Amino acid sequence: MQADIAAEWLAWMRVEHVPEVMACGLFKNYRILKVLTNVPDDDGVNYSIQYYTESQENLLRYQTEFGPKLQQKTLARYGDKVLAFRTTLQVIE
Repeated sequence: MQADIAAEWLAWMRVEHVPEVMACGLFKNYRILKVLTNVPDDDGVNYSIQYYTESQENLLRYQTEFGPKLQQKTLARYGDKVLAFRTTLQVIE
């Protein structure tokens, strides 16, 4: 994301977006991480938001019932200043 909006975006995530995701009742915990790996041709700031759920069913419910609306809010607020992608991970250990 563009460095000039990183602090505002992070504050918005903490105060508004993450609480809205957690209010869905489908995740048991979350983490906000700053990506430290340097990416060529990327002068921006990168974060990873990880949500933890107890079942694939909870994730699918979030993706169909809640995710699209919350993603649209982010797009309306930040447009192309923020790039987001979703990945599903499984904890091994």
